[in-house]
Amino acid sequence: MKIKDVVCASGRSGYMHRDLAAIKSGKAKPNGSLYEGAPLSPGFTRIIEPASIVSVMLLLEDGQVAFGDCADVILAGVAGRDPAFNAEGHIDYLRTEVADALRGLDVARFRANAERMDAFRRGGERLHTAVRYGVSQALLHATALAHKKTMAEIIAAEYGSTISTQPIPILASCHKDDPGQLDRVILKRVELLPHASFQIVAEHVGLRGEKLAAFVRNVAKRCQEIGDPDYDPRIHVDLYGTLGELFSMQVEPLVDYLGRLREESAPYRLLVESPMIAKTQPEQIAKFRAMRDGLKTKGIDVGIIADEWCNTLEDIRLFAGAGASDFVQIKTPDLGSIHNTIEAVLYCKQAGMGACLGGTANETDHSTRISCHMGLACQPDFMLSKPGLGADEALMIQTNEMARTLALLAHRNG
Repeated sequence: MKIKDVVCASGRSGYMHRDLAAIKSGKAKPNGSLYEGAPLSPGFTRIIEPASIVSVMLLLEDGQVAFGDCADVILAGVAGRDPAFNAEGHIDYLRTEVADALRGLDVARFRANAERMDAFRRGGERLHTAVRYGVSQALLHATALAHKKTMAEIIAAEYGSTISTQPIPILASCHKDDPGQLDRVILKRVELLPHASFQIVAEHVGLRGEKLAAFVRNVAKRCQEIGDPDYDPRIHVDLYGTLGELFSMQVEPLVDYLGRLREESAPYRLLVESPMIAKTQPEQIAKFRAMRDGLKTKGIDVGIIADEWCNTLEDIRLFAGAGASDFVQIKTPDLGSIHNTIEAVLYCKQAGMGACLGGTANETDHSTRISCHMGLACQPDFMLSKPGLGADEALMIQTNEMARTLALLAHRNG
């Protein structure tokens, strides 16, 4: 089965772009959910701006249409990431140069096609990670259509992995200031919660860490108040480097504070993502390793998750090799082609490092469904809910896609 033609359409992402550098600079003035001031990160025209996607549709010889969505992360342009993606700046060459490279391609095998397009050069440069992400989704979808199989089956066959017989646990991504949303994910027995974003020290964490501590305490309390008697989630918070700022990048007081957070999360286990964001990758790895060593020495049971400065498959190998974190958030758009994400999850499992098949609220329903197939085929420890930050819609999309896939596979194998 070959690709007959390529059609592209611009569309909306599941969330927004946020210029983290500008927000943290102290110069941006809050205005509701916006910030007034000049953007600092590459690709931004405003500090907070709507994000767009390009849907790449592959018209196959038999009339079927495979597609993938080019999308990037909310916090684009920082910690080694590509500039913020916008459809207008990329759709023209997708319709011409990239389409020319795709037409006539035999979609019988996914992996070789994904690797080929991931290495595609334009003006001597690799394509934006968002473009490589979307094109590879379309190629996986095309191979599945050609073989009349699920995308999970295609991945498992080409990578020698075993498809899970159970849904992958989900980390619900919630707004920290929406207690109703928290209640709903507790009632739905989500396995990890609430991922809430803490980006500004004074406003979100507190100058003595009191606001973050109170938040963790309240989440644990609410789980006990309204959760089923046997409900035992893990509490997760995404800190965007704020503890590094609060403690001037000093590891020991930061570790002591994590011990305080662990007490607040009791009786539930605690995971913290990006407690520090260093200025360079080597420093990030060194600080994370020191944090893990400090937690172990003090007997503090807190799991550390790496995100920033751990963007590519090569980065993940560096963090794993250094023992720098308990888990890595494999942020799908940052890895470009999804074959890199597949290899990253499988590598983490082989290396004994925890894997979160992550991504961003800034993705789409379609890229989310494809991530579910990657999850079932590669079996990460858990998945991040996406798209959007509404939690309910994301949980619905992911839960139902996994349920449908598992039911189909059980029927075929039954």
